[in-house]
Amino acid sequence: MSKKNILVTGGAGFIGSNTCESLLNDGFNVVCLDNFLTGSKENINHLHKIDRFRLIEGDIRSLEICQEAVKGIDLVLHLAALGSVPRSISDPITTNDININGTLNMFLAARDAGVKRFVYAASSSTYGDSKTLPKVEDKIGKPLSPYAITKYVGELYADVFYRAYGLNSIGLRYFNVFGRKQDPNGAYAAVIPKFASQFISHDRPIINGDGSYSRDFTYIDNVIQINKLALFTENKAALNEVYNVAFGQSSTLNELFFSMREYLSSFDPDVSLIEPNYGPFRDGDIPHSLASIDKAKSLLGYKPLFSLKDGLKETMKWYWENVVPAK
Repeated sequence: MSKKNILVTGGAGFIGSNTCESLLNDGFNVVCLDNFLTGSKENINHLHKIDRFRLIEGDIRSLEICQEAVKGIDLVLHLAALGSVPRSISDPITTNDININGTLNMFLAARDAGVKRFVYAASSSTYGDSKTLPKVEDKIGKPLSPYAITKYVGELYADVFYRAYGLNSIGLRYFNVFGRKQDPNGAYAAVIPKFASQFISHDRPIINGDGSYSRDFTYIDNVIQINKLALFTENKAALNEVYNVAFGQSSTLNELFFSMREYLSSFDPDVSLIEPNYGPFRDGDIPHSLASIDKAKSLLGYKPLFSLKDGLKETMKWYWENVVPAK
């Protein structure tokens, strides 16, 4: 596509900052909107030296901020959200306010600004209590958390905004994304960065449950690939659809633990002595998650290049070089 002005909401977050960097490397003009509630200024500090990058510090819960952000924008990648199933269970109101009201603001602002395409982050949590494996886009269950509800509502709004206003969109149901820049700190840190930080600090990572739960862990470079495919595809049949974003293979938490231990042991042999610490199962977690990526392959041309092991090797090296052990 010839359009070159792209807004990335949540652009200082883990997925957002990596995608902003890739878009800038491709020559596009990028506007990042972030309130730094969960994003980090460190993730984007190096981007300020590029004159095609602009930061708007603001909150998607403000319609006026959203309207300012979309001025002159051709394409939107809407990643801003308050993540984490446990956090949504402990504070459903804030999760709802940001993920539903904020997303509605972005849809409205994009519609009124004449944005050509609105790509948004959906979630694998939408599959809820569906036991079907692998997960196929048109077969979902009942949500198991407030977070899952908010993400499904985003998909419903996307469909309505296309039908009622003609705003073209693509939804991306991310499955357990991991990689460089993912924050290992805080109560709601994702499992891979949290484990990595604990291994490096010689602490015993806590596995929720018995380690048999499985996930389709998805490396960040696979996600960047499909983010860009969704933004730029010229296949009209691909528009106004929702896609799974995954590698298409699942691994148990036990398998994850021992793979991470193996890779980090190459930097610090003492890590090989660390054993798992099993805790209670976590409320709202689904037992198993595995994605079918056939639809994304067929309509978007998605070809994930990094398996879990390939991605973990790159990620563990990054954490070893960048994460300071906890005191």
